[in-house]
Amino acid sequence: MTAPAPDFDGVLFFPVTPFDAAGAIDHDVLAEHVGTRLPFGPGGVFPACGTGEFHALSAREAIDVVRTTVGVVGGRVPVIAGAGGPLGHAIELARGAAEAGADGLLLLPPYLVSGTTAGLVAWVEAVAAASDLPVIVYHRGTARYTADAITRLAENPKVVGFKDGTGDIGLAQEIVLAAEATGRDLRFFNGLLTAELSQGAYRGIGIPLYSSAAFAMIPEVGALHYRAYTDGDEATRMLLLREFYAPLVRLRDETPGFGVSLIKAGLRLRGLDVGPVRPPLVDPTPDQERRLGEILDTGLALVERIGTATDAAGRAGSLETAVR
Repeated sequence: MTAPAPDFDGVLFFPVTPFDAAGAIDHDVLAEHVGTRLPFGPGGVFPACGTGEFHALSAREAIDVVRTTVGVVGGRVPVIAGAGGPLGHAIELARGAAEAGADGLLLLPPYLVSGTTAGLVAWVEAVAAASDLPVIVYHRGTARYTADAITRLAENPKVVGFKDGTGDIGLAQEIVLAAEATGRDLRFFNGLLTAELSQGAYRGIGIPLYSSAAFAMIPEVGALHYRAYTDGDEATRMLLLREFYAPLVRLRDETPGFGVSLIKAGLRLRGLDVGPVRPPLVDPTPDQERRLGEILDTGLALVERIGTATDAAGRAGSLETAVR
């Protein structure tokens, strides 16, 4: 039987993992973090994944993060848990996520080593066999999928999706076409850092969904971008890319790991004490935090400006003119 693919109707939310002063996971803050984002309409929640510092969590910690998230979400949207790393670790996470009530797995790359296409396929199938959960594979790092690999994996009913984190548009297009040729209705995701900046290109090759770390930090902007994206409102989308996302990407690219560190810093700046990142990631400097705060202020001002323009357009009949 084919595993049912989760239905994602909204931006994909990747929460951070909060740590307290002693370095332990703060589940009360995690619950607040997830719960306060749900009103902004995420299409799914992905705990203990890249933005959630999967690399720095023990299996027990990751499973507990998933359990807390499932409890807060309460079935309103799918919860897709991170799994991956060494095979034994990935299998333990898959079983734990199923027991915690997750709706699926995002299978992050295996640890350190890479093998042949056949070996990668066998690794995915071994993790998929550990639970009844549907699996989305993540094309990144040591997990280098080919069109042939996806054709083979499409034969496994538990494999329901593909997330690209490499930015190789040509290969991603080949993979989409190969999957379509199998007759399977796989879900395709853009998983690049700050995916909003590249999603226009991904939509053009048949990858309509994207992950958003920025949504975790500033859901007002994340939800607004997603609405503009799905409504075909290119004037609003380009305004957000130009004035918010592009400056955020420039700051992100100053330091390795800032795809996570800036999100946690932004949450702290906005009043939610999610703690620092765990090594080997580093937190922003005071100057970088100051500049991040300015970018967040710009984003919130854009939300207000576009909301006002939307109201005006409802009266005047032209949002495109109003947001220019």
